[in-house]
Amino acid sequence: MGKRKVGALEKVDADLSNLQHKIRRDPISYAGDFQKQYRQYESYREIFLAAPSSADNNGVVTLRELIEFVAHVADCYPDTTKEFPNHLIEILSLYHHDLEPELREKIVGSLVLLRKKQIISSIQLLQNLFPILISTKSKSLRALLFTKVLSDLRSSNAKTKNHKLNRAIQTVLFNLLTSDRTSSKGLWAIKITRELWKRQIWTDGKSVDLMKEAALADNEKVTIGGVRFLLGGDTEREELQDESSEDDDQIDMGKLRHQAGFSKKTKKKSRTLEKAAATVKKRERKKNAPQPLNFSALHLLHDPQGFAEALFLKHLQSSKSKLTLEHKLQVLQLVSRLIGLHKLTVISFYSYFLKYLTPRQSSVTSFLASLAQSTHNLVPPDVLEPIVQKIANEFVSEAAASEVASAGLNAIREICVRQPLAMNSTLLQDLVMYKKSKDKGVMTAARGLQNLYREEGAEMLKKRDRGKGAALGLRKGENRQGRFGEEQVGQIEGLELLERWKEEEKQRKLQVHGESGLQGNRLTITDEDEAENSAAWEVEAEESDDSGGWIDLESDGENERRSDENNASEGGEDIDVSEDEDEDDSDVMNEDQQDESASVSDGDDSGEIEIELPPTKRIKVDVPEKGVLNDDKENHQMRDSTDAPKDPNYLATTRILTPADLAKLRELRTTSSINSLLPAHQKHHNRLTTQPLTNSHRHIDDPLTSVEIEGLASLSAGRASREAKLAHLAEMKTDRTEHKSKAARKKERKADQGKSTTNKEKERKKNFLMTLAKGKRKGKRSLVEKGKVLKAHKERGKKGGRRGNR
Repeated sequence: MGKRKVGALEKVDADLSNLQHKIRRDPISYAGDFQKQYRQYESYREIFLAAPSSADNNGVVTLRELIEFVAHVADCYPDTTKEFPNHLIEILSLYHHDLEPELREKIVGSLVLLRKKQIISSIQLLQNLFPILISTKSKSLRALLFTKVLSDLRSSNAKTKNHKLNRAIQTVLFNLLTSDRTSSKGLWAIKITRELWKRQIWTDGKSVDLMKEAALADNEKVTIGGVRFLLGGDTEREELQDESSEDDDQIDMGKLRHQAGFSKKTKKKSRTLEKAAATVKKRERKKNAPQPLNFSALHLLHDPQGFAEALFLKHLQSSKSKLTLEHKLQVLQLVSRLIGLHKLTVISFYSYFLKYLTPRQSSVTSFLASLAQSTHNLVPPDVLEPIVQKIANEFVSEAAASEVASAGLNAIREICVRQPLAMNSTLLQDLVMYKKSKDKGVMTAARGLQNLYREEGAEMLKKRDRGKGAALGLRKGENRQGRFGEEQVGQIEGLELLERWKEEEKQRKLQVHGESGLQGNRLTITDEDEAENSAAWEVEAEESDDSGGWIDLESDGENERRSDENNASEGGEDIDVSEDEDEDDSDVMNEDQQDESASVSDGDDSGEIEIELPPTKRIKVDVPEKGVLNDDKENHQMRDSTDAPKDPNYLATTRILTPADLAKLRELRTTSSINSLLPAHQKHHNRLTTQPLTNSHRHIDDPLTSVEIEGLASLSAGRASREAKLAHLAEMKTDRTEHKSKAARKKERKADQGKSTTNKEKERKKNFLMTLAKGKRKGKRSLVEKGKVLKAHKERGKKGGRRGNR
């Protein structure tokens, strides 16, 4: 029997993909064919609903193909298919546990396709998929629904924030967490919120409130999930940003253009080049776009005081808590970060540590890190003093191991950095004596504690331990210990540099006018000079700190001269820091300078100040600001002549900073920061003028972990074996590419671009024995032969070389 010929209409009926393509091109002409297929879909659906568990394979396959067909062309016939989304939702909601995996996946994909065609809304889709996600027992279906929910939320918030959708989903997740606190279904709320927070889709306080409710749940898994989010959610977001920035840097437009210019031109290569160019443009738009304000999750918490107290009472103090020690340490770290970041007051929290502060306690460094992290300047010293005493008694002693003593001293220093009043002078002097220890870790930790109190409370140290800078600060009254609850006055960073620069400019102008001898050495300093005219308010855009201009750095000679001037201004004599330091400093003044006098007179109405100077004398003259009354001039001079510390905000409180002043301030900040890193600057300047190198000067959002507490203990570990040293060197070995020469970098860049080397490089790599014969022959050539070779070389150059490339 021969093969039966299939008609054209039968081919269309059998091939749904072909019919789908034709309907997309001309929906009106194929409306009858679609109605026929849709009626067939309805009949198969009714058969399936009658017996979903006993449906045959042929019927399931046909139903799956018809569902896919109708979903793709549903937007062409909206009136006919208006009930189609409800049919799919009904089948998936009622029979998702009985459906065949392929049919189940096809229904979910068809619903997502209808959402992309805007036949159904995102809220309708997610509100129907989420209950199935938290109730189904199928692992594959859970993974599929979780992926679809996340992708739909990401696409809905791609261009602009869909606040209506976000609020609806956050309400569903909040109800899921609060309806049953003992259920583990809240884990899905944590997973969704954590993923959207990492991708910067949900960055508001409502997301943080969801994790706050999760941390207070009764289920252990949900509790730890919320705690881990609050501790590490921001780190995951930063890591994802770094990965995306690294992916953007992988496209090399120069290499692509080079390959497209010399290789055969094909459509595929041109499309690759266009795609790369579009990616680069998109990256540039992303760089120029305004960056969102990514606040830390701990900063967005509502009522952090109540949250910290609830966490402490429910999971740490309560005897009914079922958390393990590892999980309790995570909760403890979260509570300590909340207390330290927001400066909360939870007095009972510090007494909780007393039973764990012993070297025999497992993970004791984590307890010490949490204790130090929860300390701030508003904690009463009476609460912290017994804790510091307990650490000193348990950890720091002659009988304790060197690793234990260094960890204890380091923990005490971290506590005292945040609250210096927690230490008494007797205990401090005993701990500082460990700086003479033979163990390097203990010695370093004790010196760190000593350097801290040289800045924070030098009077608590013995005179021989204060150092020159602290002793000088005590003499002048600059170095004093703060009182409880005292806050440092905020000031503009680097303002003292601007004030010093203005004083130097003023002295320079006085010297220039004084040496010129104008009007019998009578100087006239007007108010216009003081305000630098109206041009100080007009600063061009290229004067910003991003202009890439030159920066003046100090040389070694300038460093030595500046240090000598500083020593001279401080009294011109060395400070004795020994036991006999009670001698009074005598101010030595030049007799000629004592006899010299300068007469200051004001003009009538011009606001000018005239100062008479001898022809050969140069003295320091303080010119008052504009608007200073005559009665205040003497006070102004007396304030500069005294040894009392100068108000750091004097310049900011007495005059308005112009744009020119702000531009100069940025320049001085940059110069000062670079000079502080130079070895010559560090050699000739007092080290105590810089910030102490302690772990507390990290960013306030960065946590203090047990690694920092154990940092100095590694110095006390003794001699390492050869294998341990090699392993440590392998870990610390850096990439040597940054130290390569310019020629080596150029060679690698050419090799990456697929370029060859030059003839000179090839000759240099040639075997020496292969060049001997040619060298001998070249040495024996006559002048006529050399002329012929030179002439042939010129001719080849005109033709474009041996290959004739011109």
